[in-house]
Amino acid sequence: MAINKVILAYSGGLDTSVCVRYLQKLNNLDVVTLTIDLGQDEDFANLEQKAMSLGATKHIHIDAKKDFAKSYISPSIQANGLYQGKYPLATALARPLIATKLVDIAHQEHAKIVAHGCTGKGNDQIRFDVTIRSLDPNLKIVAPIRDMNLTRDVELRFAKEENIPVSLDAKKYSIDSNYWGRAVEGGMLEDSYYEPPEELFHFVRSEDSDPVYIEIEYEKGLPVGLNGKERDLVTIIHDLNKTVGNCGVGIIDHIEDRVVGVKSREIYEAPAAIAIIESHKDLEKLVLTNHQLRFKQMIDEQWTWLVYSGLWQEPLRTDLERFVESSQEKVTGKVKLRIHRGSMRVVGRESMYSIYKESLATYDTGSTFDQNLAKGFSELWGLQSIIANSICENRSQNRR
Repeated sequence: MAINKVILAYSGGLDTSVCVRYLQKLNNLDVVTLTIDLGQDEDFANLEQKAMSLGATKHIHIDAKKDFAKSYISPSIQANGLYQGKYPLATALARPLIATKLVDIAHQEHAKIVAHGCTGKGNDQIRFDVTIRSLDPNLKIVAPIRDMNLTRDVELRFAKEENIPVSLDAKKYSIDSNYWGRAVEGGMLEDSYYEPPEELFHFVRSEDSDPVYIEIEYEKGLPVGLNGKERDLVTIIHDLNKTVGNCGVGIIDHIEDRVVGVKSREIYEAPAAIAIIESHKDLEKLVLTNHQLRFKQMIDEQWTWLVYSGLWQEPLRTDLERFVESSQEKVTGKVKLRIHRGSMRVVGRESMYSIYKESLATYDTGSTFDQNLAKGFSELWGLQSIIANSICENRSQNRR
């Protein structure tokens, strides 16, 4: 195996660009850059050209959009993956996939070393490291930004000294994106009271006065159609990103608890993820029992925490997914969303497995709900609470 060869997970941003030079200059390594296409709307030919101009000996590009949808996004949809009720795990889901490909390419290229551009302050280092070590503990991991305790201003100075091109956005913020979501942090956003400027956002919000209606069709908990037309998941996500994003929905301003213990201020833009997860949760309410819903919320939260925390290889994740998949057998139907000037709400839902019955819910004549049965139920339902309170009251009177 090649001792002097390293496979670098390369995005073309500031961190991974300076990593190419650091790995060459300080570690004396031949750098093979690896870019994974997860729908991040990049000019991949330009990324390859940039990597080679920085001195990479080889550049590898992998289109993993379908794999991302099937193996990572799909289970997250079924588990309603929203960390702390807000973040749809876009980066958290992408990192174990990238790490897996990194290991695969290291084996293919006979390399003993892999590298990433993560800092020691974030969650991504854990997501990369744990996945890599789980798949091949013999691979050495190098993370120049973390290992050298580099700050962003130092990186920018180094980039200038080395004539490494840096985009205007990269000078202001740290940005990561794929088609499940876009994350922005750093710069002025580190002031928790600072309002993100409009130019920060990717989607152009229209001022249309008419509301937009969207119908998402689900089969066993996964989207299979959009507005009456059958579509694959990748296409549905892309279409929803454009339609929902242009209506101003999907922007998340979030104070988040990182795994390393610090609180961070994160700005996310995830129109399709928010529309899909919120409609999926609503459909579950229609077809699952109260007991299923309450228990599944706990399972969803634990699954989400494992993924966020970089524990994709943890056996408990797959154990939990078996329950989640079982719960989705009847999560089939349609959900109608109304989107208007930054707001989104579910306005309709239907399913052949619906537990909701109009004949039971209605207050009109013809209701199949027998109100006479409710009297005895009401008396029994709070029986223990009533007795407990009466005992306390009696003791209080006796003390008087």
